Order: sequence, then structure tokens, then C-alpha cells
Amino acid sequence: MMQKPILTIVVPCYNEEDVLPETIQQLTHVLENLLEEDLIAIGSKILFVDDGSLDRTWALIEEESQRNPFVTGIKLSRNFGHQNALLAGLETAKNNSDCVISIDADLQDDISVIREFVLKYWEGYDIVYGVRRSRDTDTWFKKATAQWFYRFMQKLGVQLVYNHADFRLMSKRALEELSRYTEINIFLRGIVPLLGFRSTKVFYDRKKRFAGESKYPLKKMLAFAFDGITSFSIVPIRLITFIGFLAFLLSSAAGIYSLAVKLLGHAESGWTSIMISVWLIGGLLLMGMGLIGEYIGKIYQEVKRRPRFTIEKTLHSPSFSPSSKKEKVQL
Repeated sequence: MMQKPILTIVVPCYNEEDVLPETIQQLTHVLENLLEEDLIAIGSKILFVDDGSLDRTWALIEEESQRNPFVTGIKLSRNFGHQNALLAGLETAKNNSDCVISIDADLQDDISVIREFVLKYWEGYDIVYGVRRSRDTDTWFKKATAQWFYRFMQKLGVQLVYNHADFRLMSKRALEELSRYTEINIFLRGIVPLLGFRSTKVFYDRKKRFAGESKYPLKKMLAFAFDGITSFSIVPIRLITFIGFLAFLLSSAAGIYSLAVKLLGHAESGWTSIMISVWLIGGLLLMGMGLIGEYIGKIYQEVKRRPRFTIEKTLHSPSFSPSSKKEKVQL
């Protein structure tokens, strides 16, 4: 019979002092209930990753780790970004866990389905994706751009789980395999499906943010999407090559036409057509150079092999005794 797994819930945090007390309380209750049902083993934890917060996020994590046996944490030396902070948590948690669930601190993902995640793990799944049923809570613009992004990535041949972010369960062996992917430009939503282990989906309704403000404004969302595209596909460069070839054909046709007109003696100065051609070709060249530069920049980052994150502090929460399984943690 399968042994009860040690579960770690990894929660990346950046300036989350407004929502953190509620997040700790709700996730603590989830672990307590799972322990009471004998679905997880004693030693299961909530690992908070402070991604260089400027508020009291780390202070709250430290305080709770002293009185809540479920809570532990690591503090990064600066802000490394959501994906690197999440990766730091996964790398830390896999050493002492049989399975790990990643979730954002804002309580928008439905924590009640964590139980379903664990049940799927008991069924033998190595990866369980949390997938949104709908995007009714999003603005029209965010919903439209998200749908466009997923469809575009699919056209590029990138395997993404539609309407899935970073709310997922991964087994220890899936995490061990993930650790072999050492690229600097990390895009976990694209990497995890590449692992190839047995996976399934759990659908849920996304909630509104409990408190605080979103840490993903439009600028960061666009940068994140562009990183995902350029990290997993060279199709954009091939597209530029195709456009260049098409522009060459059109230019050749225009050149033949101009030569024929000149030979027939009907040539006239065409300032407008010349200017349009110059602007068109110049724009295409600049766009192509910029896109190629983006890929070269990523190559530059990869070859330097700099660390993806630096852990400044690691907490050691109080030991969890069998008798405390029946005790409710007071926050």
C-alpha cells in the first residue's frame, strides 16, 4: 500500500503583508484537514518564499514560523521574479517532500481543490494541473489577450495547458526531472508539460483577490508572455525570414515593373512610392533586428550561467509532534 506522502505547499510572495495572515490561516486549515483524513503525513509544511519584499512580508513569515508548526520559509536576497522565486521554493521543498503544490499568495486560486490534488496523487498521477473553468472574473481585455496568447503558443507548437497558471501538484520524481532543466529564462508553464509524466487536470473557479494589489500589471504580463514565446519557439525568427523573402519578391516585381516602364519611356519620378518603400523595408529590418537581438540576448544570459536565485535566509519551523495533529493552530 502506498505510504502517506509528505506534502509541501510552496507560496511565492512579493509585498503580500495585506493578504498573508489570511493565506496562512486558510492553508493551515487545509493541512489540518488533510492530516485528519490521513491523506498526508506528519511533517507536511507550507513553504513561503519571500521574493525580496519591501514590506513586512518576511517579518510575518518569521513570526508565524515560531508559533505555527506548519509554516516555514526562505528569503531571497533580492527580487528575482515570480518564476525564479517559485523555482527556489520547488527546489527547496523537493528535498523533504513526496509531493509539492505551488500556489500564489493572493487566494485567487481555490484552495479547496488541494484535497482533490492529493487524491489524484494517491491515484498515481505525478502532475496535477489546476485549471480555471472560466475567466468571468477577468476584464474583457485580460480575457481576450489570455486567449490569444494560449492560441498563439499552440500555433507555435508549445505545449501549454489552457487556462492553467502555476497552481499545480508535482511529485518528487517530477521535481527531480524539473531540476535538470537549467535554463536561465525559466517559463514553468511551458517546461512542466515537457516532463512527460502521467498528468491530469482539476477544474476550479478562480476568485477575486482577497486583499492587496495584483503584482502582474500589463507591462509585466506582456513581458512574461514574450519571454514564454521566445523561450520555447524559433517560429518568430522564421516568420521574419518569410516576411523578408516575401518583401524580396515584391521588391523584385516592383523592380521589373520599373525597368519595363523605363524601357517603354513612361518613367516618372515617384517620390511617394519611394518613401513608402523605404519606410516599409526600414520598419521590417528594424523589427527583424530587434527580434533577433531578443534571442541573442537570451543566449547571452544563458551562457553566463548565473544563479537563478540566491537564498539569504532559511527558517526552521518548530517540530510537528503526533499529538499536535489534533490541535488547531491559533493565528
